[in-house]
Formats: sequence, C-alpha cells, structure tokens
Amino acid sequence: MKTRNVFVGYLVLLMFVGTLAVCGSTRAESTGKYVDDSVITTKVKALLAEDDFLKSFKISVKTYKGRVQLSGFVNSQNALSKAGEIAGSVEGVRSVKNNLIVK
Repeated sequence: MKTRNVFVGYLVLLMFVGTLAVCGSTRAESTGKYVDDSVITTKVKALLAEDDFLKSFKISVKTYKGRVQLSGFVNSQNALSKAGEIAGSVEGVRSVKNNLIVK
C-alpha cells in the first residue's frame, strides 16, 4: 500500500511538472507587445494617409513584434518604395515586409 502511495505521489508530481513545462513554453504575445504593435500600426497608417502621393491607395498595415507588413496595390514602383520608407521610419519598427503589388 505504501509503495502505491509513493507511486501515485510521483505520478502527480510528474504531471504537475509537465503542465508547468507546457504552459511555460507558450509564445503568446504579451499585452505590452500587443499595444506597442497597435501603436506602430496606427502611426504607419497615419503617415501613409498624410502623404499626398500615397493616400489614394488602399494599403493594409499589420504589425507583429515590431515587424510591419504592407499589402495592397499601388500604381508605381516609386509608390511601393516610398510606402516602405515611411513604414521603416516609424519608431519601434524592427523590419518592413513590403508585399505591395504594382498594378
């Protein structure tokens, strides 16, 4: 009987340690990072809307961990480059993935 109790105790301990290991390794974005990313997205969108050359294009902006992704359509390579430069100029941007397409 004592051996069985020891075995059950070790089993419970093993399950507890396993649960902690699984929960500790999640890669969920913290609230602070999410707020930072949304601020970056807002700033990039605002700068694109203020630019007379780019404001007529529908450019989608998404940010994750400081990495900005631009997508949509523009009418020239110059517009594509300028949008990338504007996005890269925002504080907190680590990189820009420019997926804009020239139509």
